[in-house]
Amino acid sequence: MDGVTSADVEEVFWKYTEVAKLHLEDARLKVNELCSDFEPWQLISISVGITIILAWFYNWLRHPLRTLPERIKTSFFKFFRSLPIVRSMIRKEIEKSTYAVAHSLNKMKPGETYIKTLPEKGLSEDKVLARIKTGYQAMDDIDWKSGKVSGCVYGGTDDLSELCAKVYKDFAWSNPLHPDVFPSIRRMEGEVVAMCLSVFNGGSDSCGAMTSGGTESILMACLSCRERARDRGIEFPEILAPMSVHAAFDKAAHYFHMRLVHVPLDKKTHKVNIKAMKRRINSKTCMLVGSAPAFPFGLFDDIEAIAALGVKYDIPVHTDACLGGFLIPFMEQAGFPVPPFDFRLKGVTTISADTHKYGFAPKGSSVILYSNMEMRRRQFFVAPDWMGGIYASPSIAGSRAGAIIAACWATIMYMGKQGYVDSTRNIIQTTRNMITELKKVEGIFIFGEPEVSVIAIGSNDFDVYRLFGDLTKRGWSLNNLQFPPSFHLCVTLRHTTPGVAESFINDVKTCTAELLTDPSAKCQGSAAVYGTSQGIPDRSIITEVAKSFWDACYSTEDLEPASNGLHK
Repeated sequence: MDGVTSADVEEVFWKYTEVAKLHLEDARLKVNELCSDFEPWQLISISVGITIILAWFYNWLRHPLRTLPERIKTSFFKFFRSLPIVRSMIRKEIEKSTYAVAHSLNKMKPGETYIKTLPEKGLSEDKVLARIKTGYQAMDDIDWKSGKVSGCVYGGTDDLSELCAKVYKDFAWSNPLHPDVFPSIRRMEGEVVAMCLSVFNGGSDSCGAMTSGGTESILMACLSCRERARDRGIEFPEILAPMSVHAAFDKAAHYFHMRLVHVPLDKKTHKVNIKAMKRRINSKTCMLVGSAPAFPFGLFDDIEAIAALGVKYDIPVHTDACLGGFLIPFMEQAGFPVPPFDFRLKGVTTISADTHKYGFAPKGSSVILYSNMEMRRRQFFVAPDWMGGIYASPSIAGSRAGAIIAACWATIMYMGKQGYVDSTRNIIQTTRNMITELKKVEGIFIFGEPEVSVIAIGSNDFDVYRLFGDLTKRGWSLNNLQFPPSFHLCVTLRHTTPGVAESFINDVKTCTAELLTDPSAKCQGSAAVYGTSQGIPDRSIITEVAKSFWDACYSTEDLEPASNGLHK
């Protein structure tokens, strides 16, 4: 401004400084006056207390793993459950449910009891085998060989069973934790990974590892992405995955202190909403996930679009092919092309695929594949300062069953590329034929347009769990789903045998026709439990019931009435 010198500005500055000092002095005197009635120890206590409260409140508001609405909901239900009358009611219901589960799992013959102590003298081989046959195998009353089980056993043919039994015998005591002692297992594991990489179009730097199953493969992928994020200064990274993604990602987030952000599905296609995924990407996002296909509805997420997001934002992309891993690579040759999903897509960083599903290897074996070695190294664990020596392991387990690796290798070699193409053709053609016929059934609908081997069924006319219950009574073992109410059949090699698919379709037609005569009737029996559980807003109660289920699975106690309390 004209006429204003630096001296004038300096004079104004010092005038305002003096005024500010006067106000600060006035404030100091007023604060001292307010505190004059308190002793020094009281002032210190109040200051410390307020600091602790503010710090707790700040951390509560900014929890890195759960959102504010989630924590408010959890806090409310926790308080509600703490009320004596509510706590008592919940405990009684959980005890009742646990007793019912334990009772249903106990399939021993009358008069039989659990063995709880070592036999004084060992039994002969004949007696051991006889006891297994009469006292244990006799309990397995569900005939999975008949093809009435959804998923679970994906191959199980007699020729593969005999082959794996012979291989297992030769490698029963092998352990890949000691590659110097068992170099054969080290080689077999490397060759299984290499063959899987060739199937998923891996590049020159691609690599992988074998695991005990799909869950461990997913855990390893998430761990690698977490370590990459922490190298970049992200303490609590976030996984972006569809609502339909496998629960193993929830498990990984729980174990590794990550946050799983679920992306909604498209209401028409039931596949992940790509635009919604893009909106949720932020500075903490460490991993994008797509399923090929997803477990609930058997639908193929748009892996190509997800991979493009990964490239754009420099975020690793995981293709979860645990379920369809040994179908989708062969579908094009079998005459059923699917969208791109593997390492041919630039953004795809990791792929999980289960060799013990449609690879037909024995449980449990799976592979986790990486586009580069840098990512795989992040899943390795090393304890360099252990007194027992330098300890290093490639995955969660230390010792592993070398016989499973050998049996997996033998299965893949026995099947060969053409064997997998043929089995894929049979399974996919059977699935497509079943979908065509089921779409003709009045009263039910199929979720989306299944491209692989899963058929999910819902109904707008009656409680679909009634249909699930009626099919269960007819000997079918199916997979219950929730949100929305539904169930699915995972088609396997067992369903391609003559008459099995036709039997399922006819049973669905018959049961549905009966249900439509009284569509408003309530669901009864065990099938009603699943429908009722979806209406319980406090999901921690469902968690307690599920934990009680596993308590019952491990129980070796004789059952007593629920009113007398539950055994451990």
